[in-house]
Amino acid sequence: MGHMDTSKIKERLEALSPARLKGVRRGIEKESLRAQPDGKLALTPHPLALGSALTHPHITTDFSESQLELITGVHSDVEAALQELVDVHRFTYGVLDQAGNERLWVSSMPCGLPTDETIPIGRYGSSNVGRAKSVYRMGLSHRYGRRMQTISGIHYNWSLPEVSSEQYFALIRNFRRHAFLLLYLFGASPALCSSFVDGRPHELQPLGEGSMHMPHGTSLRMGRLGYQSEAQASLAVSYNSLDGYGASLQDALTRPWPAYEAIGIRNLGGDYNQLATSLLQIENEFYGTIRPKRVIYPGERPLHALRERGVEYVEVRLMDLDPFEPVGINAQTMRFLDVFLLHCLITDSPPDTRAEIADLAHNQHLTAARGREPGLALRRNGRDETLSVWGAELLAEFEPIAAALDAAHGGSHHAEAVRSAAAALREPALLPSARVLEAMKSHGDSFVAFLRARSEETRATLLALPLAEARREAFERMTQASIAAQQRIEASDSMPFEIYREQYVSPARLGFKNHWAETPGEAAVSQRAAL
Repeated sequence: MGHMDTSKIKERLEALSPARLKGVRRGIEKESLRAQPDGKLALTPHPLALGSALTHPHITTDFSESQLELITGVHSDVEAALQELVDVHRFTYGVLDQAGNERLWVSSMPCGLPTDETIPIGRYGSSNVGRAKSVYRMGLSHRYGRRMQTISGIHYNWSLPEVSSEQYFALIRNFRRHAFLLLYLFGASPALCSSFVDGRPHELQPLGEGSMHMPHGTSLRMGRLGYQSEAQASLAVSYNSLDGYGASLQDALTRPWPAYEAIGIRNLGGDYNQLATSLLQIENEFYGTIRPKRVIYPGERPLHALRERGVEYVEVRLMDLDPFEPVGINAQTMRFLDVFLLHCLITDSPPDTRAEIADLAHNQHLTAARGREPGLALRRNGRDETLSVWGAELLAEFEPIAAALDAAHGGSHHAEAVRSAAAALREPALLPSARVLEAMKSHGDSFVAFLRARSEETRATLLALPLAEARREAFERMTQASIAAQQRIEASDSMPFEIYREQYVSPARLGFKNHWAETPGEAAVSQRAAL
């Protein structure tokens, strides 16, 4: 909220031992569309050689069958997390290369899309949990349209030892207050292919042939064209406590929503339209810039896990894919996020209010659409504050945190990450969003032409990297193991899908008053089998 002097920050840092600072854990989830060489969406099924999207621990799909999600394990070392992400990419590109000429689209905003109903929804086999995942996505397509769901991003999962749920919620409140700085510094989607906005109202300006942009935009993905919904805009979810957050989510998961009731659970032919007619079908439908998370048990609802066992880590959800980085993010950005999140954790975090929640939405949309505009003013504690002044104040507060992390780890990487951010705050031409618009100029101002070239270069770069034989063999074993695991789940299912669906969406499973009943006869599925 307000300014916090650096002496107070240093005092709080001293309470964190170097061992605890070195205990930061992070993991990455990265979504990317599969695209054809001509910049159009690949409509082929998820490659079998990548394993089962239902059960593979590192390679799955997001909304669309054409949208890969590559996942690292949990790492105490930034370079190790990044290396694992590179390895998963390297293996994936090898498979795509053997199968044909597809490549990963390196922008958060999608490649050339076919008609909405032609965009394929993710398929996860014939088991109840697999069908539920597809029905959930069908629900998303009815509610928001498939185009919106093809937007891709990077999620950064982060934890520190000995942090309570209460402290994680304080971190989340501060994160939401200061998220404008991450959108400004790392937003990399100022332009898009005009096929994305066909027939939709928007404030974008034309640029070149077939492209639209915001001249000072940073992240159209996180703006009004991105993950938005009128229904969700009616939610003012508070992050003041786990109880309050759980109650907000419980309400959204159980409140009937007339427009969704009109869609119905099934169509006249008996096919499923969605999992439920409530404002949210399941927890993951709630779009936030950051989420409190907890690893779930097989078949367990995420909200139940949070209520029973508390927050285990946070998931940062607002990072765009950086088209200038082979895997969409680099070590410096990850270290900046570590500093940023630690600052959110150790600085004062007053309760949020309805007025502040409205201001934060305003700041997010303004920064996404016009973040690089000189003198842009945001709302802060009910008054106007320029983004550059507020940002500079935060960066000054980050310096002692970066110094403490560098002292714990050795080197000066965290201080360099903060210095680099300060340079970009002073000189917006250094920002990824500005660099994208600049690079588009040599491609006739065409978003698709620029991204086709970048995606091809990235593919060549990654295919040229060595993948140790032992790593390749390990990935091939994971492919086979994941296919066998999916088959086991399918073989052990005995419950009719409708009963499974009713039980899964039952309010009794949300952990309210601890009324969670294990689904009878439900086969254990991997811990990633959340829908």
